[in-house]
Amino acid sequence: MKWKKEWVSYALGKELPELVLKNANVVDVFSKRVRTADVAIQEGRIVGVGEYRGKREENLAGRYVCPGLIDAHVHIESSMTSPALFSRQILPHGTTTVIADPHEIVNVAGERGMEYMLRASENVPVNVYWMLPSCVPINSLEHNGAVYDAAQMERLCRHPRVLGLGEVMDCPGVLVGKPELLEKIELMRHGVIDGHAPSVRGNELQAYCLAGVQTDHECATYEEALERVQAGFLVQIREGSAARNLEAIVSGALKDGLPFDCFAFCTDDLHLDDVKRQGHIDHNIRKSIRLGLDPVTAICCATLQPARFYGLRDLGAVAAGFRADLVVLDDLEEFRIVQVYKDGVPASEKITGIPEPMAEPELTHTVHVPAISAARLALPAQQNFPVVTLVPGEILTRLEYLELPGQKGVFRPQGDLLKAAVIQRHSGSGQLGVGVVKGFGLKNGAIASTIAHDSHNLIVIGDNDADILCAVDALRACQGGYAVCSGGKVRQVLPLPVAGLFTERVDLDVAAAQHEMGKLCRSMGVPENLDPLQNLSFLSLCVIPEIRLTDSGVFSVAENRFLTGENG
Repeated sequence: MKWKKEWVSYALGKELPELVLKNANVVDVFSKRVRTADVAIQEGRIVGVGEYRGKREENLAGRYVCPGLIDAHVHIESSMTSPALFSRQILPHGTTTVIADPHEIVNVAGERGMEYMLRASENVPVNVYWMLPSCVPINSLEHNGAVYDAAQMERLCRHPRVLGLGEVMDCPGVLVGKPELLEKIELMRHGVIDGHAPSVRGNELQAYCLAGVQTDHECATYEEALERVQAGFLVQIREGSAARNLEAIVSGALKDGLPFDCFAFCTDDLHLDDVKRQGHIDHNIRKSIRLGLDPVTAICCATLQPARFYGLRDLGAVAAGFRADLVVLDDLEEFRIVQVYKDGVPASEKITGIPEPMAEPELTHTVHVPAISAARLALPAQQNFPVVTLVPGEILTRLEYLELPGQKGVFRPQGDLLKAAVIQRHSGSGQLGVGVVKGFGLKNGAIASTIAHDSHNLIVIGDNDADILCAVDALRACQGGYAVCSGGKVRQVLPLPVAGLFTERVDLDVAAAQHEMGKLCRSMGVPENLDPLQNLSFLSLCVIPEIRLTDSGVFSVAENRFLTGENG
């Protein structure tokens, strides 16, 4: 909404605004203090903070008011719900703005997927801004469903809700001057260039920064975060379902006495059952405060700092001219939310009504997997096989060369070693890679998903071929999602037919389904320190160290080469 000269009369107190929140303890993110004041609101805007009367007044009686929270980097698809359904879940937790990267759906459906996300987020309860995906395909090592190039980007690069370029995951491509990648960076220099540089240090990080990259959410340690702050990055402190980096970074920064001006909070990939259980960005704030961070500083990391960095000039503060996206708290230290306002309207009024499905048939029929025989899953029993070893609490993996146990020369999962396969699901070619995973713990069954970052082929893990094939068949039938099989039977399915990534169904309680599927997997042996859905989905992301499994085989990120398969 554009500024209106008529608002001046409300700011001067000559006319009564629609709503005044009286007697509030306002969290002032500019001075980093708390002050007592009234907040005057007209047509969804704050028109004054001071002493005001209004047509309607709500006495907050000393409750705290802070700006609406901002998630500085999120993939909405990872909620397994559409933008409309996702918004309804996070708004009660105080998140009024998200900066989203839709590279999940764009890797499946290309420009059609990007256009869907813009359209589907137009009239949702929160502000949804977009970063155009930079790496579709992520690289030439695996096979996704589409190409999204600079020419396609240019059609949307000046869209009012597009803020810049999505996370540049192909760090090696930047360092060698890959022309098509540099073309995208050049196209989007008017906005923010998001980064993705796990374990990148020293001169390589300097070169990455020099190319124009400005943020990173992949810091797993404080040392990584400090190096990025010193290079001028905005460090997005991530607390997601599988990757939880907040404690290491916040604790390290507090111990070192580092100012928090160059930090913002993000979730990256967060399941709705975790939102339901612990919260969204409000959880990041609470956890930071418990670690010793000043509450107002924590709030700044979730409001003003990301808003300023991304050029959202009317968001992130409780001040005249800013949108009336507000969070009311009854305790600042505990960050207990009692009310959320979006554009001056209570959240409960914003999430009424049932969102209409918006995905066309081409987006709901994207799983093209032919029948797979058990023979194609066979892996020879052998010594020195490159095994993917999971790191608890992280999406990082370790490479171990281990002896594969077997019968009659064929690998049979035993102990902590499971079989995994990635099947290309976009063209119907049936290409697949088979590998071995250590640390997942699943027994007497298999779990499969069409969410397999970032190319989103079909990935499956299990301890026997019959259940592996059963899970693949279940996902082919429902056109994507998650499936758990045991004893040759389907135990549970979570259907996610939009690009095989998420649902538009209002009647499907995704959070409850995730929770139940997690409980089922844990009853089958998956340890508590792993998220069975998230860790499975990240096993094929070949830009995260140290070793991954793709439809082309086992891939070493450190060596940038396949260790098995036709190229290994």
